[in-house]
Amino acid sequence: MNFKQNFLTVIILFATGCKVYSEPSLTIYNQDFAIVRDKISLDLDEGENQVSVIDITSHLEPDSVILRDPTGEHTIQILEQNYRSDPVSQELLLSIFEGQEIEFLSEGQIIPGKVIRSGYNQQKDKLYPRDFLYLDEDFVQSPTNIAQPIIEVDGKLRFNLPGLPLFPSLSDDTILKPTLHWILKTDSRGSFGAELSYVTGGLSWKADYNMLSKNSDDEIDIIGWITFDNQSGKTFENAKVKLMAGDVNKIRRISGGMGGYGGGALSRAEQESVSEKSFDEYHLYTLNRQTTLHDSETKQVEFLRANNVSAERIYVYDGYNTNRRKITYSIDSIRQQRDYGITSNSKVWVMRQLKNSEENNLGIPLPKGRMRFYKLDDDGQLEFTGENIIDHTPKDETVRVYTGNAFDLVGERKRTDYQIDTSRNWLDESFEIKVRNHKEKDSVDIRVVEHLYRWIRWEIVKQSEDYIKTDSQTIEFRVRLKPGEEKIVTYKVRYIW
Repeated sequence: MNFKQNFLTVIILFATGCKVYSEPSLTIYNQDFAIVRDKISLDLDEGENQVSVIDITSHLEPDSVILRDPTGEHTIQILEQNYRSDPVSQELLLSIFEGQEIEFLSEGQIIPGKVIRSGYNQQKDKLYPRDFLYLDEDFVQSPTNIAQPIIEVDGKLRFNLPGLPLFPSLSDDTILKPTLHWILKTDSRGSFGAELSYVTGGLSWKADYNMLSKNSDDEIDIIGWITFDNQSGKTFENAKVKLMAGDVNKIRRISGGMGGYGGGALSRAEQESVSEKSFDEYHLYTLNRQTTLHDSETKQVEFLRANNVSAERIYVYDGYNTNRRKITYSIDSIRQQRDYGITSNSKVWVMRQLKNSEENNLGIPLPKGRMRFYKLDDDGQLEFTGENIIDHTPKDETVRVYTGNAFDLVGERKRTDYQIDTSRNWLDESFEIKVRNHKEKDSVDIRVVEHLYRWIRWEIVKQSEDYIKTDSQTIEFRVRLKPGEEKIVTYKVRYIW
């Protein structure tokens, strides 16, 4: 029996006797990969057996495959494994018939044409936006390098298909789905259920948080969503799904709705659709009900609902122009540059700060994701007021996010004096910061942040307001402004080296 005949026989045996159970188990990581655990039925003879499995993903990592008997009663050894992930397609069949003449159907007529070039790129067809493959960077082709098909019709070349290609019958080794073909060895005959596990691309999840301000600006309701994206090439029926949150080390591979709000605080276990626990150095979230993830489907599940969460609005004026921070200098060089850091930024940042604690109606590990802020207008409609990304946030830590710039608050910063004595190793620098509140009704507190970037040894020798030292080279003034008011903050710093 040659390989093609043997392969075809195995497919038939699998279809009639080797069953893939429903209710698979998935652990999806927020780094665009997943662990798939499927149960398959095996009917093996003692010695070597040939088995094929076709119900697998299109982006399986072949070297991650684990096949085992979960009961430990049967010993299974994979002597050989072959992974075919190029299922039949029009492009693939064109490549098979390169150099040959086939027929094309065009407007009811049959046109013969010779396939000079198919345009099929095997690696390109395997890639997709979230897939990672062990490829050299030079090997990955950009879309501009993907070849067009060339068909010869009546002695002339066409850079497109003259019609619908009509192919001869499929060859014996042409596959319709991605396939694993094994040569298995076992020490005893028997039928049993085995567990097939593997790592795959094409599955991802992310968290999103909708933050709603109702009456008080400093009190919000939170609705958290988990969004699944299945681009794996496989549908998972009634799957048990876990989500791993955290920065799991994974070798990178090269690759070419707003809900309502209601009463009650944070939903507890009997109301939650997702439960959470610590696992190793990460956090594991488990859907409390099985769900079906269709191929090419995006699905959302609510995992968090918290009301009356205190989320303080903070105004920050960092007058040092942030664009200058992209330039990297040594600290010695900065000290000698007279005009470094004097360009003023006029924007006052709006930030929201909340404590992830039970006392604040939260207190669960928050996976990284996008926080969107909304506020109810006087007419009862929701208006979007800003968004940003948060990192993984443990329980009892503080979340602070930048949501935009204040329209009615303005800052102005200028240097008023600069003196340096290199022989005695000291430098004096003075600044004047103005902040203005153009709001008609509301008083505001603005945090004026100053960076003492000239040297690590410094002393504030004169200041108009009390300040807080927030780190070794940063101070912060707290300024209260009434509607329509302007205040001026001045200080003088001395550096010694």
